[in-house]
Amino acid sequence: MVVGGRDGQEIATVFGGTGFIGRHVVKRLVDAGHAVRVAVRDTEAVTKLRPLGVVGQVVPIFAPLGDAAAVARAVEGATCVVNLVGILAEGRAGDFDRVHHLGAAAVAQASAAAGVARLVHVSALGADAASPSLYASSKAAGEAAVRAAFPDAVILRPSVVFGAEDQFFNRFARLAQMLPAMPVFEGGTKFQPVHVGDVADAVIAGLTRADVAGRTFELGGPKVWTMRQLLAWILAQTGRRRMLVDVPAPVAQLQARLLECLPGKLLTRDQLILLRRDNVVAPGADGLEALGIAPLAVEQVVPEYLARYAAGPVSVRAG
Repeated sequence: MVVGGRDGQEIATVFGGTGFIGRHVVKRLVDAGHAVRVAVRDTEAVTKLRPLGVVGQVVPIFAPLGDAAAVARAVEGATCVVNLVGILAEGRAGDFDRVHHLGAAAVAQASAAAGVARLVHVSALGADAASPSLYASSKAAGEAAVRAAFPDAVILRPSVVFGAEDQFFNRFARLAQMLPAMPVFEGGTKFQPVHVGDVADAVIAGLTRADVAGRTFELGGPKVWTMRQLLAWILAQTGRRRMLVDVPAPVAQLQARLLECLPGKLLTRDQLILLRRDNVVAPGADGLEALGIAPLAVEQVVPEYLARYAAGPVSVRAG
């Protein structure tokens, strides 16, 4: 039985639609008139997305990526599919491969078998089969599996994604509230933060534009920052005077070993490996501009939501 969609209404299935990026993608699909199936493990989490559309337009569907039959049901009758599922740390050994590689393969294979017209797979900058990072190598394996099963899929590789609910600027601003000094891990590593709305727009472009089938796009904002520059900027925006203290590699390894055992996994050894490599759009790569999207800058958006971390009545500075 096909779930979701009235007569003549196109169906979009979004795996991981309750996540940070997913909520923006679902909103855009709803606004475009799609019936949206939000394929997740926790269907109760979809409740907060229902008000984005009219009654019955946003439908939860239970579809763990490890359940091939459930994934097949989730994409049955859909005209387009988006896979946003990803994790930053493993809960148990092998989770990166199960989610980023095997999960991505399952979605692509089911989409191809169901005759889905468009598939957008969201990966990450830094995906690299040769990387010693399990996160990065599993992302690359997922991309390869998607290409093998669904050659016309559009693959998007965002850098660090920012927005009001992000886990980057908010996390470091909270740390600045609690710590007397800010630890800096790999302070020279470069990032190219990209706004969540621009990533969502790129997803929609991947689903609708005729000239993007089978292509890969690297998504970054208009400015490249080092980690140290980002931390200094966060401190300036929140009016907090904190010393930036470089953490030597051996100490960082020890801290990561301890922290990855705690709930929340604030830092892991795999993340330290990622931090040693720049996370920026490669020269000559297709990016947001190739999709007709003018990227928003960190300075245009982040000061507004960092204001809640301000130390006293400081004014919010935009640059």
